Amino acid sequence: MFFVAEMRGSAHVLGHAMDTSRKPSWLRAKLPSGPGYTAVRKLVDEHRLHTVCQSAQCPNLGECWSRGTATLMILGNICTRSCNFCAVQTGRPTELDLGEPARVAEAVATMGLRHCVLTSVARDELTDGGASVWAATIRAVRHRNPQTAIEVLVPDFKGRLDHVDIVLDARPDIFNHNLETVERLQRPVRVQARYDRSRLVLRHAKDRGFTTKTGIMLGLGEEAPEVEATLRDIAADRTDILTIGQYLQPTPQHWKVHRWVHPDEFAHWKAFGLSLGIGVVESGAMVRSSYHADEQSERFTGAEHLNTANALADA
Repeated sequence: MFFVAEMRGSAHVLGHAMDTSRKPSWLRAKLPSGPGYTAVRKLVDEHRLHTVCQSAQCPNLGECWSRGTATLMILGNICTRSCNFCAVQTGRPTELDLGEPARVAEAVATMGLRHCVLTSVARDELTDGGASVWAATIRAVRHRNPQTAIEVLVPDFKGRLDHVDIVLDARPDIFNHNLETVERLQRPVRVQARYDRSRLVLRHAKDRGFTTKTGIMLGLGEEAPEVEATLRDIAADRTDILTIGQYLQPTPQHWKVHRWVHPDEFAHWKAFGLSLGIGVVESGAMVRSSYHADEQSERFTGAEHLNTANALADA
């Protein structure tokens, strides 16, 4: 099969160097169009919101916005980290918008979401890394939209578990933190992050009884044995949901794409992850952390689950 050469640790496909100058046929994104897209765009503008769809140049923006969904990004759009794979602007944020939680909650209500995904930039300059704003946003969304499942995709808070607990105490339904890549590539790709620290955050949330989720990208230069080891680590941490997608280079200044991963290889890793006991594995070229997140997480956010979460939030 296509990925056999990769499974032997080669950086080539069937012995030939891969041309990454042109995207393959399976990497075709839907262009933004239709009333759904227009409505989401208007909502984001009117509520002065940021979305990771725009800031990270997500290839699924057209499809998701046309479906009336978007991943809302809190704590501004300037990140204190400088990850080499990410298109979000890096710098020192200049403000903290304390009115943001209420606007996010209202936007979720306007969109009528049954499952919302919240993410944020890293705010390492804040005393609690932005955890208190995270908690305020979760609670505002829950109060305004009691039947909406809330998924959070958080930074690592520098491994400060007391700050992670501030977020967890607000009772999100899904707690997501991405490993992004294999252990060997953490320093060059994620720069200020650490593989062991990210695993610590995920294990801590699981130990507290939360549904956990993580994601990795392929095509960064990883080798098959490293991907296998990473999936084994994810399973060992009792992670419930895993997403695996193709890395796409946002600009020429970012980390280069080493290869285009064939759909057959994505299918292989999905089967392997499921065989390890990971509850849900979404694996495909266009898969991203929040892509069809409602479908990925449905078994963990059904009506019975939401009733339990609401009771805990009210306690």
